[in-house]
This record gives sequence, C-alpha cells and structure tokens, in this order.
Amino acid sequence: MDTSTTEDVAGRLFLAVGRLSRSLRQAGSPGPGHGSISALSTLVVSGPMRLGDLAAKEGVAAATMSRIIAGLVEAGYARREPDPIDRRAWLATATEDGERLLSGVRSTRVHELNKRIDRLPEDLQEDLARGLRALEALLSDED
Repeated sequence: MDTSTTEDVAGRLFLAVGRLSRSLRQAGSPGPGHGSISALSTLVVSGPMRLGDLAAKEGVAAATMSRIIAGLVEAGYARREPDPIDRRAWLATATEDGERLLSGVRSTRVHELNKRIDRLPEDLQEDLARGLRALEALLSDED
C-alpha cells in the first residue's frame, strides 16, 4: 500500500471511529461523557490507581483527569482513598455504583452497535469481522 493510500485509510478510519463512537454515545442514555466512562472502565479493569498513572493510561493531562475523577466522585461512581504506600497521595477506585453504571452503558451501546451491524449486508458484516483483528492489533501497540 502506498503512502497516500495509507493516509487515506488512516483518515477515513479516524473519522469513522470517532463518528461511530459519538453516535453510539448519543443513542444511549444521558450520563457521564466518554472521558469519564473510559476512566471508570480503566479503574474497574485495573483496580485502584493514582491520578497520574490513570491520566497516563488514558492519555490525558493530570489536570484533566483530576476534573474527571472529581465528577465521578461527586456522582458516587468513584471514590478517593489514601495510597497505603504513600499517605501524601491518593488512589481512585470505582464504586459498586460506578461498576453498575459502566455495565449498563456498555450493554446499551453494545446493543445499539449490534442492531447496526445486523442491518449491514452479510458481506460487510464479514469484512467488519475480518477487520476487527487489525483494529485490535492497533490497540495492542499502545501497551
């Protein structure tokens, strides 16, 4: 694949993923935004994390993550607890309400995405399934 074709694919993929993600968020119930859901998901999967570590994993500035966590704490979806290793620091942890919220959001969005995939012609569904391996490989490059 030549450079211009690669750039075209990258540009189209970037727009499609962004638009699909936004569309699925809008189709769901109102609630925390994408940044909050993403941070909460990381906390559920990874367990308690320091703010800086969570910000780095999410690819945002510490100040941005501080605002996200403050909103999640205020809503009861996360809590702050002292870091047992360094009492000057604190850890963010998902609450049971946060875990329930995340499960509901995922369920709603996955259900909506499944409906959209079901409407695709069979050949496009197969193309999508084949392309999923490549998308997952792109994500594994982040770690």
